[in-house]
Amino acid sequence: MADRLDTPKVARRQILPRVRVKQDAFGKISESIARFMGTPRFILYLTLFCVLWLAWNSWGPDGLRFDSAAFGFTALTLMLSLQASYAAPLILLAQNRQTDRDRVSAEQDRQRAERNLADTEYLAREMAALRIALGEVATRDFVRSEMRNLLEELDAKADRDAERDPTAEEHRR
Repeated sequence: MADRLDTPKVARRQILPRVRVKQDAFGKISESIARFMGTPRFILYLTLFCVLWLAWNSWGPDGLRFDSAAFGFTALTLMLSLQASYAAPLILLAQNRQTDRDRVSAEQDRQRAERNLADTEYLAREMAALRIALGEVATRDFVRSEMRNLLEELDAKADRDAERDPTAEEHRR
């Protein structure tokens, strides 16, 4: 039997163990870090850190200085570059999550708008049906005028009957 080309002969060995991270948990952590990095408190802390670093390495005891001003504070530059290299992807991840939330929110808004439109159209049709139905219903003024006309006709008939038969007027009373 010939070997198939779409299957590997030997299973690959993984050199590093595969780390499984819950995307949502990692996303929440990265968002909280990115949010903190965008606050005045973070800028204040970073400024204090740099000022203390520079002060210690400029005016501290000679034997305890760990970053040389002669070399342009290389370690501080390295620390800030490392912080920036981690901050950029965290901020991008937080922006991607915000984009996803905005997309979901926009979809919900669109669905809500469709439901509102459907409800409005339904109510408009119902109101039109009520107006048509009310067009066939007798109004109070119409009923009053009809009753007035009937009373006038009855009075006229009673007057005619009274003219023909005077005794009918006495029976009527």
